[in-house]
Amino acid sequence: MKILHLPAYFQPEQAASSYLIDNIYKAVTDESMRMVVHTPVPTRGISDEIRKEYSKKLNETLYNGRMSVYRFKLMSEGKNALVRTFRYTISCIKQFYRGVFHKESRECNAMLVFSTPPIQGAMAALVKKFNKMPIVYNLQDIFPDSLVGTGLTQKGSIIWKVGRIIEDFTYHNADKIIVISEDFKKNIMAKGVPEGKIVVVYNWVDQNAVVDVPREENKLFDKYKLDRDAFYITYSGNIGLTQNMDLLLDVMNDLQKIHPKIKLVLVGEGAYKKNVEEIVKQGNLNNVTMIPFQDYADISQVFSLGDAGLVISKPGVGSNSVPSKTWSIMSASRPVIANFDENELKSIITDNECGIFTKAGDKEAFKNAIITLYENKEKALQMGKNGREFVMKNLTREVGTQKYVDVIKDVVNNRKQ
Repeated sequence: MKILHLPAYFQPEQAASSYLIDNIYKAVTDESMRMVVHTPVPTRGISDEIRKEYSKKLNETLYNGRMSVYRFKLMSEGKNALVRTFRYTISCIKQFYRGVFHKESRECNAMLVFSTPPIQGAMAALVKKFNKMPIVYNLQDIFPDSLVGTGLTQKGSIIWKVGRIIEDFTYHNADKIIVISEDFKKNIMAKGVPEGKIVVVYNWVDQNAVVDVPREENKLFDKYKLDRDAFYITYSGNIGLTQNMDLLLDVMNDLQKIHPKIKLVLVGEGAYKKNVEEIVKQGNLNNVTMIPFQDYADISQVFSLGDAGLVISKPGVGSNSVPSKTWSIMSASRPVIANFDENELKSIITDNECGIFTKAGDKEAFKNAIITLYENKEKALQMGKNGREFVMKNLTREVGTQKYVDVIKDVVNNRKQ
């Protein structure tokens, strides 16, 4: 059995959810399925030296010889939205051509496609028109709803109408759609997607890779000269336009005056990072430390840095999502402090007593949640233990990846019938 995969990004590129994708690849190839990958030369989160290296190494074999990777040269990814859109378009054109005409692609039994960028699913649907391969579509972000949530467009606009056309075309041609929450499922069912086509698979966490590292053993405290006696809240992930960094930094400005022992560590990269750096510098926020993404081998150290972990977004952005970083925070036995749209994330956190949920944009409630855990450290420790217990019962890597394997096998077997 061969699976065609056409990702916009591929290792060694860095992203907050890279481990999920690697886990899926390993689970699929461990089932003796082969994967055929066509992807651009890497650009995101890597050095120029690494990019040049991969520009010379366009073909390689990974995962014990069960994955063939074919790269093609493409311009670097910039921060300008129009340039990025142009790059996505060229990439999709090249992947369409390879998906239809490449010899090994034509031998595949199904396609596995992710939802970033939004046109990726539509491109795969066009490939299907030619090679008749069934599609397993992994929906991590609902487009164009996400654009409306970030304020980049509004319902009824030209961009929104075009986005809805792309969305409907993708859903119609996908044979199975894997969504990351029950709220995602309700969203696309309301748009006419049959329930039988949808499978809910929460983004899991590798419970063996993300564990509690005691502060005295955490090497990142020494590497970044962090005070082991301080109370830390941490954010790890994309530092972008939707994460409401302005509100977070405003809270840290207030806390610096009333609780100087409360500090923030920001781990990550993103389009808004330079703005954050400027705000920290101009505001003289000595209680904020920024560090880059760390190697995955150190993921336990990253999520064990804080006494609590943050999940935060602007209002209207996260109404249908449950960020996967939530599970990593819980797996490291840390309480979650969420400032997020009210959805099933709220019930998970509150019903299982593994953190404090506050409504997206509510600055005072968010600040008070931080202070509450700072002043009740035993409560914070218990919430962290509760979170780890929830992960072990519901969100292990084995459970999540097996569902992907089962869905892929299902669409292939249905095609044969």
